[in-house]
Amino acid sequence: MPRGAPPPPTAAAAAQRPAPAQRPAPAQRPAQLRAHRTWPSSAAGSGSAAGPASPPRPGIVWYHRAMMKLLPVAPLLLLLLTTLEARPKPAALKCRTGPLDIVFVIDSSRSVRPFEFETMRRFMIDIIGSLDVGPNATRVGVIQYSSQVQNIFSLKTFFTRADMEKAINSIVPLAQGTMTGLAIQYAMNVAFTTQEGARPLHKKIPRIAIIVTDGRPQDRVTEVATQARNAGIEIYAVGIQRADMNSLRAMASLPLEEHVFLVESFELIQQFGKQFQDKLCGVDVCMEQEHGCQHSCISTPGSFYCECNPGYRLNVDGKTCSLIDYCSFGNHSCQHECVSIPNGHYCRCRSGFTLQPDSRSCKATDLCNGVDHGCEFKCVSTEGSYRCVCPEGQQLQADGRACSKCGAGHIDLVMVIDGSKSVRPQNFELVKQFVNRIVDLLEVSPHGTRVGLVQYSSRVRTEFPLNKYHSADEIKKAVMEVEYMEKGTMTGLALKHMVEHSFSELEGARPLSHNIPRIGLVFTDGRSQDDISEWARRAKESGIIMFAVGVGKAVEEELRAIASEPVEQHFSYSADFTTMTHLVENFKLNICPEEGKGKTEIRSPCECEALVQFQTNTVAILQSLTEKIAQMTARLEDLEKQIANKK
Repeated sequence: MPRGAPPPPTAAAAAQRPAPAQRPAPAQRPAQLRAHRTWPSSAAGSGSAAGPASPPRPGIVWYHRAMMKLLPVAPLLLLLLTTLEARPKPAALKCRTGPLDIVFVIDSSRSVRPFEFETMRRFMIDIIGSLDVGPNATRVGVIQYSSQVQNIFSLKTFFTRADMEKAINSIVPLAQGTMTGLAIQYAMNVAFTTQEGARPLHKKIPRIAIIVTDGRPQDRVTEVATQARNAGIEIYAVGIQRADMNSLRAMASLPLEEHVFLVESFELIQQFGKQFQDKLCGVDVCMEQEHGCQHSCISTPGSFYCECNPGYRLNVDGKTCSLIDYCSFGNHSCQHECVSIPNGHYCRCRSGFTLQPDSRSCKATDLCNGVDHGCEFKCVSTEGSYRCVCPEGQQLQADGRACSKCGAGHIDLVMVIDGSKSVRPQNFELVKQFVNRIVDLLEVSPHGTRVGLVQYSSRVRTEFPLNKYHSADEIKKAVMEVEYMEKGTMTGLALKHMVEHSFSELEGARPLSHNIPRIGLVFTDGRSQDDISEWARRAKESGIIMFAVGVGKAVEEELRAIASEPVEQHFSYSADFTTMTHLVENFKLNICPEEGKGKTEIRSPCECEALVQFQTNTVAILQSLTEKIAQMTARLEDLEKQIANKK
């Protein structure tokens, strides 16, 4: 209020006011409340003006007679009214909407007179009295401003209405200029921060600033108010008496008709406060209409939002919820599988594995020790299962448990022969004869033994793959037609070719799951010109049983590096090509313990077993013949005795 304004009326002055009959009629009085939304006083519509006395109307006579009839029961009615008055009154209803963060921004400039400031105190206290305040309910803060901004209490200071009311009653007005823009800036940068007690934005708790001012701002408010609204603050602008409507509109949130109010005088602000409570609280939308929230509905002034239970996130439709996939964060460290649950996750192992005490790693369950596997030779546990295996040279039968006693010819054999210049043409012919002698020992067929041949010098050449020929005669003919390559000795390159190509299914090798032994036989007569250790190791690691045959200047160290364990049983050496035929005996198709004493030989156990069986059968037949001869001899002796007696 500007200086020089008349002081508030005293009680004596009030007594000297004109009688009601002398006051202007309601139609002639100015409106006491004007605003973007108008808040009229209750007196504005009372509508009676004093005038000359009128004669009694018939209705009044009837009323008088009715009251005379009620006189006998008046004491009873009085007792009833007294009883009703004595009954306890229901407590005033609080806001039932969700929690709010409310900050009052109060103008205490010099234009606000002391008694006017008291009405502003009452305004704040009345509104707080209607709120459900608390740390998890509505939080309230108050700041006052003039030429500077003063924080009375922040959102985190008080959580009871009594404490808030005490602090509001202790406010001392600043009585300076009107820097409304500065106050909005403070509310945005300080009052509504989490450090001062505002809840984080992701919790979607409405942030409401109620600005109460009585004059025109002395600084700019449009830009800073826009920033505050963009920061998520809903602004109500309440102007009193001399407030500037354009400034109120520049500060308030949209829609303006619901956020801009102009009260004609300080005397009416208390009446406005009661109506503003209804505006602020509104109705509980979650209770009044179908919200469609899957989990929880949170009411806000005039609206609502959906919220999900812990461990769930709100979907883009703003209503349904989805379980948070904690496993997708990539930090679960589960060895096998991660399973999301509300508020966390747990690790799970695949079938056949057991979760370890660290709740992350998995260990294979040894099913071979826990089930009756029925494997004839050996049970091997695999991921979630097991399989039976047979000794080297024997084949697993169709039942997946038994081993064949006569699987000698079922191997995949690739022979890698040295065709370097040091071998010489005449010796290379002896090498081919050596190869064919080995072929003679094999039972070659599409379902039995398969044979492939590789020649190497400075380069590697596949003479024929495993799936090329299906009989021993075809293979022997193809071997004799092989042409001598000459040049260098790249044994390592040959081993690489054998591992990557010769034993591939594309070139006729049968799958490892068929348990067909893969045998590689390397023939060389000298030192390799490249490194052999890498591919010799890879060959054995891939399951190939390696044999090494050296002749002439072959290096024993290299032969041992190529050969499988036990090395002594998988490598052979001959001084020259003409005396190497005895090496064939070391490479018979399979194992015959009776004759080989456990050593690996290229010989069919069927042949060994057949010889033993033949010997057993022969002995049995001979015994039977011997018994029959003895019987015939005895009968002949009887006949001789009978003939002698007759003579």
